[in-house]
Amino acid sequence: MNEIGLRRRATVHDVARAAGVSLATVDRVLNARPGVRAATVEKVEAAIAEIGFSRDLGASLLARARDLRLTFVIPDSSNEFMASLAAAVEQRAGPALTDRVHIDIRRIRALDADALAQSLDAIDARSCDCVIIVASQEPSVQAAVDSAAKRGIAVMTLVSDLPGSQRRHFIGIDNVAAGRTAASLMGRFLPHGGKVAVIAGSLHLRDHSDRLLGFQTVLSAQFPAIELIGPVEGHDERSETQAIVGRLFERHPDLAGLYNLGAGNAGLVATLDASARSGAIRVIAHELTEPTRRGLQSGAVDVVLDQNPDGEIREAIAVARTLVLGGHGSGSSNPIEIGIFLRDNLR
Repeated sequence: MNEIGLRRRATVHDVARAAGVSLATVDRVLNARPGVRAATVEKVEAAIAEIGFSRDLGASLLARARDLRLTFVIPDSSNEFMASLAAAVEQRAGPALTDRVHIDIRRIRALDADALAQSLDAIDARSCDCVIIVASQEPSVQAAVDSAAKRGIAVMTLVSDLPGSQRRHFIGIDNVAAGRTAASLMGRFLPHGGKVAVIAGSLHLRDHSDRLLGFQTVLSAQFPAIELIGPVEGHDERSETQAIVGRLFERHPDLAGLYNLGAGNAGLVATLDASARSGAIRVIAHELTEPTRRGLQSGAVDVVLDQNPDGEIREAIAVARTLVLGGHGSGSSNPIEIGIFLRDNLR
């Protein structure tokens, strides 16, 4: 650290002097406002790194003319995990007010790219500093994300990412690693191979396509005796997933395993419980919700991979504060760990 850093905490004045620019320019860079040349932005960011400047987010919030406003856009369907995300947002909205953070939640139809794009387009930068979305990969969604960013709204993705867009940060697990984990477990459950069916919610969701990629990669490399059936899309709906599992049982009486990398687990567990094959088929699912917990307890489900919705919402709020008040950069967060639950370690 240089002499400034040794004596006291660096200030914006130190950044301006080190970069050779005005305080107004430093302020524009810190708050990601337009009108600064790329070369100047690089000089300011280099000065920030050199002198170890870090913004006091509490002081930044006090200095604002208005409170911090966040909007969560969460899919609304029979998906129990999305319901738990929405519940976590609602639970944290009240306590956040004491920190001058106002949280709004909007529910939209699940897997409806146009509804998500329209919701983003309707958000006014004067009433929202950061919007947090569960993204899908359709062009209309990417265009809406980029448009929101140009209007001065910081956009974060939650659970399912949208790389290549102007979103500022992603909160979620490593979904390729989750798929690889599921494949490693399934391969060990079925050392002699057999048929394994895969159910996805929608492969337009990056988290689902990444899980599938990880699952397929490990099985082909390490467990070639396993034959994959699918993936079949159940659109994260319990009734559709229930019907899919029933058809799989009819068409593949020798089915040895089943990996549901999306939601709709109430339908999955219902079909397993109603069949004579519960406990005989190795089953891996995602998210510790009431249906998967019940499936673990009954023995219908062997393993649940979980991502802690309350932890994700807590992390999203913290990163949103940094993005809005810290201005430059993409924010940072602690990684969301993948929880692995069996009947033996249910919390």
